[in-house]
Amino acid sequence: MTPPAASGRDVVPLRDATRAWFAISLQTFGGPAGQIAVMQRMLVDELRWISQQRFLFALSFCTLLPGPEAQQLATYIGWLLNGAKGALIAGTLFVLPGVVALLALSAIYIAYGDAPWIEALFLGLGAAVIAIVVQAVIRVARRGLHHPALVVIALGSFVALTAFAAPFPAVIAVAAVAGWFLGRAYPDFAAPTKGAQVDGPTPLISDSDLHSEHRSPRRTLFILVTGMVLWAAPVVAAAALLGRDSVYVDQGLFFSGAALVTFGGAYAVLAYVAQEAVTVYGWLAPGEMVRGLALAESTPGPLIMVVQFVAFLGAYRDPGLLSPWVGALTGALITTWVTFVPCFLFILLGAPYVERLRDNRVLAASLTGITAAVVGVIASLALYFATHTLFDSTAEVSWGPISLDLPVLDTVDLVAVAITALAVYLIFPRSWSVLRTLGACALASLLIELGSRLV
Repeated sequence: MTPPAASGRDVVPLRDATRAWFAISLQTFGGPAGQIAVMQRMLVDELRWISQQRFLFALSFCTLLPGPEAQQLATYIGWLLNGAKGALIAGTLFVLPGVVALLALSAIYIAYGDAPWIEALFLGLGAAVIAIVVQAVIRVARRGLHHPALVVIALGSFVALTAFAAPFPAVIAVAAVAGWFLGRAYPDFAAPTKGAQVDGPTPLISDSDLHSEHRSPRRTLFILVTGMVLWAAPVVAAAALLGRDSVYVDQGLFFSGAALVTFGGAYAVLAYVAQEAVTVYGWLAPGEMVRGLALAESTPGPLIMVVQFVAFLGAYRDPGLLSPWVGALTGALITTWVTFVPCFLFILLGAPYVERLRDNRVLAASLTGITAAVVGVIASLALYFATHTLFDSTAEVSWGPISLDLPVLDTVDLVAVAITALAVYLIFPRSWSVLRTLGACALASLLIELGSRLV
């Protein structure tokens, strides 16, 4: 495979890239950790379209942005491979299966409520995701923590998030400053060790052949204006056609603002969304927010897709001039649009400028520190997910500034533990794929539910 060297051309055929992104989109279960692991495996290890170092550089930049970092990483790599059209294809395909699946599950939830077989299905998928996330943590850590100081940064980030409830932006900022100081003290700090450099296959496409783009104020202004108009269009249309006080305008404005403060992924903003959606707008009941998160955990795509479930229920219950089902679909699609359009805007605006600084040692050192912090962030998410999947309830325990959300041991869910153990066995000793493991665990949970009803 000989990619073209011209910066304005595709470095891989667009048809091949589209097939790859579609395959990735069907495997994006397990939140950001699992999604990053899928892209790592396909793009770096199997297809060898991008180097490990370039992959981690792009990931470090995306963690600085508000919004789902895995979807933005896909958009960024799509841009590197095929320019703007590649970014749009990669970013859209990344969320499309989740949009469709969550719409269907939201409709099933309204129509059938708490059907036991649905709960059993979600339990099996959620338990399997724990093993998938653990695998992702191991892979990213193995490739990103190539210096003892990076291990310290990763551990410090994990402790700060899990024990001290440190704000995610603060953790990232401290990691960036730590990386900068270490880069000044050790000039080769940002370079992987010899062993890390040969970890994984050599990419078929060199870094110099990846897509680049001329930076100009005219291009920046065009993308900014176009993006802002597209972002606002559905909310303006809803206000004109359905009234400025309709639920669709409220949802469009609220989730547009939420899209700008989602640093750290879905979990970082869920408390804010839940408080506003439940207590201020009354779109859903408190317990339904947890069920929405379970639905988002069980479908492909970013976990922030839970906002689509919130909008679906809110618009169904207050459809205004529309029928309940048409209103639910309208609210869900507007919310999805205003949540993800900024993600494309950030990448298309920032990528050419970030690429210019890719060889800057100061920036490289700071981003290396951020990459290490990301390992700790993903590990903290894995712990959070395991705690709330394997146990029915938790209790907050505090000692001064330390605050831990500990599981109540006598509420352990033995079925979830058993299915998680099955997933660990299938993924690690048996080396099963993500989709195959998810299917096996979902089937096991359904069989257990059927057996319990027959006994």
